[in-house]
Amino acid sequence: MLAYYFNLALRSFKRNKVLTALMVLAIALGIGAAMTTLTVFKVLSGDPIPQKSERLFYVQLDAGMREGYKPGEEPDWQLTRFDAEELLRQKHAPRQALMTGGGGIVDPRVDALKPFNVGMRYTSADFFPMFDTPFLYGHGWNGSDDEGRARVAVISRSLNEKLFNGADSIGKDVLVEGHPLRIVGVLDAWKPQPLFYDPFVGNYDRQEEVFVPFSTSRDLQLDRNGNMNCFGREIVNDATAPNVPCAWMQYWVELDAPAAASDYKAYLDNYSEQQRAAGRFERPANTRLRNVMQWLDFTQVVPGDVRLQMWLAFGFLLVCLVNTIGLLLAKFLRRSGEIGVRRALGASRLEIFKQCLVEAGTVGLAGGLLGLLFALLGLWAVRHRPTEYAALAHLDGSMLLLTFVLAIAASLLAGILPAWRAMQVTPALQLKSQ
Repeated sequence: MLAYYFNLALRSFKRNKVLTALMVLAIALGIGAAMTTLTVFKVLSGDPIPQKSERLFYVQLDAGMREGYKPGEEPDWQLTRFDAEELLRQKHAPRQALMTGGGGIVDPRVDALKPFNVGMRYTSADFFPMFDTPFLYGHGWNGSDDEGRARVAVISRSLNEKLFNGADSIGKDVLVEGHPLRIVGVLDAWKPQPLFYDPFVGNYDRQEEVFVPFSTSRDLQLDRNGNMNCFGREIVNDATAPNVPCAWMQYWVELDAPAAASDYKAYLDNYSEQQRAAGRFERPANTRLRNVMQWLDFTQVVPGDVRLQMWLAFGFLLVCLVNTIGLLLAKFLRRSGEIGVRRALGASRLEIFKQCLVEAGTVGLAGGLLGLLFALLGLWAVRHRPTEYAALAHLDGSMLLLTFVLAIAASLLAGILPAWRAMQVTPALQLKSQ
């Protein structure tokens, strides 16, 4: 019976081409706008490491001075070098990694290529197993390399292809800022979106191609980047020195289970009180421990304008649905005579309701097809905007399916009232008027 109703819907479209085109266009415009903004929002708000995001936690300590302090206020977003290195030394979590971003010049030492700038990450050995980084060749360095300030590095697959044509480069040197670093590992394709472990150097468009032990980066005085907050009263020459009161480092821990967070939080509170007793901290214990998704929410990685655009687009879709309701109502009521004949021949009200809903769903299917084209056009426009997340705006399989589900569901919702009005047609009155 549904196939018969579908055939009737196609015939109806041919009889009322202009009205049908207006309904399809209304649905398509609403779906196109909604799916464009929803796709961008999905890309930006997704879980970058779903297999363990609930067990990875970002650490915050309050090492600031008393000026302007309000109890319970948010501590600094980053740690001082002293605190990061001390927490790493105490090894209270199964895995922990201190880190900061940096950059430098790589010399390819071949005539065909000129020296070029790369993004770098200065971190500790647990970074690689903690964040499940895939390796094409070799592996990360170990804790003894951190302590021994080893001149080693892990490079990205793209840099390995550029320097060594994709061959196994383990044991070879990469020349960074004039310093030879022995390659111990080559990462496979890996670029988490967003760059959740360090939002201070960019969330979506940063490419890190060289990873170096933090201790080595300080020995070689490699350039760092990102935010820095200094709250000491004295003037210092080197803000990155070990005992300088400047917060500029990120610190992540991996715990055995989400429930272990309370114990680690207690450890951080105890550490803060110890530092306060030693005269380093001036404030009572004020620590934070957030998992990956909580951290992304707190740092507002998803831009506010993206959220606003999404809600405006769905508001526009609602307006399109209201217009579609009016058009469907006009179309169905113009066919009152036809509906009256069907009712007189024995069709029940439920069958009339089904027929009208099938016709509304067919409008939604056609609107979904056209809306998909509008969404692809909208995403193409987003990719040409000067924003760091522009290149990520692509429609995947799940969003493609959602486009048609949303279009058909929206059209069926819009068709409920017109279908209900159509099934109320009284056969006797319609036949008498004919």
